Amino acid sequence: MSVGMHATQYYPPPQPLPQPLPPPPPPHHPSQQGNGSTRDFLRIVNIPCDTTGCSWVLVTNSALNDKIIRLLGQGTFGKVVECFDRQTGKYCAIKIIRAIQKYRDASKIETRVLNTLKRHDPRNIYKCLHLNEWFDHRNHVCMVFDLLGQSIYDWLKDNSFCPFPPNQIQYFAKQLLTSVAFLHRLRLIHTDLKPENILLADGSYKITHYKKSPSKQRRILYNPEIRLIDFGSATFQEEHHSTVVSTRHYRAPEIILGLGWSYPCDIWSIGCILVEFLTGEALFQTHDNLEHLAMMEAVLGPIPDKLIRASHKSSQKYFLNGRLDYPNDETKRNSRKYVKALKKLRDYVVPSGNRSEQLGFAAALVDLLSQLLTYDPAERITAAQALKHPYFNYIVDEGGSVLAPPKKST
Repeated sequence: MSVGMHATQYYPPPQPLPQPLPPPPPPHHPSQQGNGSTRDFLRIVNIPCDTTGCSWVLVTNSALNDKIIRLLGQGTFGKVVECFDRQTGKYCAIKIIRAIQKYRDASKIETRVLNTLKRHDPRNIYKCLHLNEWFDHRNHVCMVFDLLGQSIYDWLKDNSFCPFPPNQIQYFAKQLLTSVAFLHRLRLIHTDLKPENILLADGSYKITHYKKSPSKQRRILYNPEIRLIDFGSATFQEEHHSTVVSTRHYRAPEIILGLGWSYPCDIWSIGCILVEFLTGEALFQTHDNLEHLAMMEAVLGPIPDKLIRASHKSSQKYFLNGRLDYPNDETKRNSRKYVKALKKLRDYVVPSGNRSEQLGFAAALVDLLSQLLTYDPAERITAAQALKHPYFNYIVDEGGSVLAPPKKST
């Protein structure tokens, strides 16, 4: 295994760890479910579109012909659809995997992870999406989940990318860190944390005036409870680590520099997500490694020398004489302009007023973000440590006004 594919043990999980569950055995019959029950959700009919079996027509049972089954999402893996469960009388979400072996294999790994999460959190205290059951239908692995609201990304998009209120950002942060601390205790690294993989439990909202929005309005959630989803890339610490993980905008510097990765890469992603909640836009919007590193330096300051020296030889091309080689003769004007327009991290957090408690709340958030976005993964705060940060001791309202003095940590 190459250097870039080793898992670097930056810090140990905080408590004794359970053994992950083995992969589930395949069903004995293509239409049999993984838990052995016989359930009638719908019929999945292949279209003769190509040889991959990648497209489907979803046909409800005759008793449900007046019900519309929606396509909730799709990707390279397959599709997610809304379905009706006749046994429970409830709607659910079914993830239908393409009938291609590599996607079937990946779904078995994801099922193993989901079973592990449910086994160690049967009451779903830690807000990770639970797999209710699964079945194999005509060579398509189908995974059944509770039907939830839209993703945080879709919410932002539908809300004209207006930022969330300060109290909801705080609540999102606590939930995310709680979920990720749970994953890390199980020796699991999510590796793909992003707003698309965070679902709202309930998307109901009210409309308020907001002068910074093009429409002069923004939606405010009634219930900011969330669920963490998409464990298709989740990796156990002791198992094979791909060289590159995470969606670009949320990718940690150690991944770009080829230093290996572990639990801290999830923490970096959370830092990026929280800044996005503050502004409504992704912090590092790029598709190029050098530009990405330049953006990091614009927001966070210079990359530490020890990380540059330790970086993989394939990443040394981004540096010249111990410094990031940006801008250079090949740098495009738009790139220079965009990087130059980025602000320092502290400037993304605007206090809601000049009172000492409001300034203190803003300073606490800046401090938490700086620890989440620490370059060196060995020095980056852990999820468990972050949950004890003074930022969470404040009680604030939608406008960021402090309703009560910060509680002291116990």
